[in-house]
Amino acid sequence: MNYFNPEPPYKHGDVPKIGIILANLGTPDAPDASSLRKYLGQFLMDRRVVEIPRFIWCWILHFIILVFRPKASAKKYAQVWTSKGSPLLVNARLQEKLLKKLLKKKYRQPIEVALGMSYGNPSMNSALNELRKKNCTKILLFPLYPQYAASSSGSAMDALWKILIRTRNVPEIRTIRHYHDNPAYINALKISVLDFWKKNKKPNKLIMSFHGVPKKSLMQGDPYHCECHKTGRLLAKALKLKDHEYEVCFQSRFGKAEWLKPYFTDVIAQEAKKNGSSINVICPGFSSDCLETLEEINMEGKALFLDGGGESFNYIPALNKNDAWIESMEEIIRPHLEGWVDPQWTQKKQDNQSAETKKMYTKVKDKSK
Repeated sequence: MNYFNPEPPYKHGDVPKIGIILANLGTPDAPDASSLRKYLGQFLMDRRVVEIPRFIWCWILHFIILVFRPKASAKKYAQVWTSKGSPLLVNARLQEKLLKKLLKKKYRQPIEVALGMSYGNPSMNSALNELRKKNCTKILLFPLYPQYAASSSGSAMDALWKILIRTRNVPEIRTIRHYHDNPAYINALKISVLDFWKKNKKPNKLIMSFHGVPKKSLMQGDPYHCECHKTGRLLAKALKLKDHEYEVCFQSRFGKAEWLKPYFTDVIAQEAKKNGSSINVICPGFSSDCLETLEEINMEGKALFLDGGGESFNYIPALNKNDAWIESMEEIIRPHLEGWVDPQWTQKKQDNQSAETKKMYTKVKDKSK
């Protein structure tokens, strides 16, 4: 058995292209227990996601978590599932389509875009294969996580590296590590908030909730906590908010270990007790709405706030397909394409190069007969 994966078909003279992989976490194929069991099994076995020693974690995962959690998670997914499928996948596909359209408008040189998930489908492997079949010899990995964390951006990079280990003809690779303080990203968030406030009354407080990670990861050198706070500070500055008008917090705790604080549930419970309390919640770490924003924040969080005495709760949607976000994606990508994009590229120039390659191949082939 060959150790390396099969190479895609190749013809001398094929146009070399630039490829971009939009990487996201992933989603189950359907909102049912069977699909959730498969998805969670893959997700929770990632050493970057759960760092508990394997001999202990495998027992907990397979005999406790994967026995009980899939059914409960499936019910939650069913509440947000759309006629077109998972919200995260639907939004990510739109981003893929719109970004490709924008790149075609701004660059003469052919640039392909593919969506790849760390877990589930479409997989990172399918994204890489799709681009390589189109003769993408230079590939940029764009993890759609503004703030770097080993368990998110790091896992996306791992997913790609694992495939490349078994790739014979490895393409040139670049990665985007983070964009938590990129002016284009902050501006897209600002526009999103201001557009929401035009249609809805500005609240007493803007809650910026980020996905939580164990506090232990911060102590071990993960920069995620600091990058979340910097995003929050820059967005507040862009919106001209005073310190008491916004707060950064963290959601989605799992297990008994201490996670990054303050916890989202504690913050909104405290806000709910204030007289005439009104809050908006935005999740700046999510490029697409998903289970965590639509169910945990806008359903569970909203119920907790209103049941606790709060008067008004509104969730500001993720950037999704917003024009400002698609434009900012291109701005984030642009510096990473330097040296790859030829300012002098024309179709005629490319055709001449392809013709020369075919001519030389034919000459060598004829001599070998």
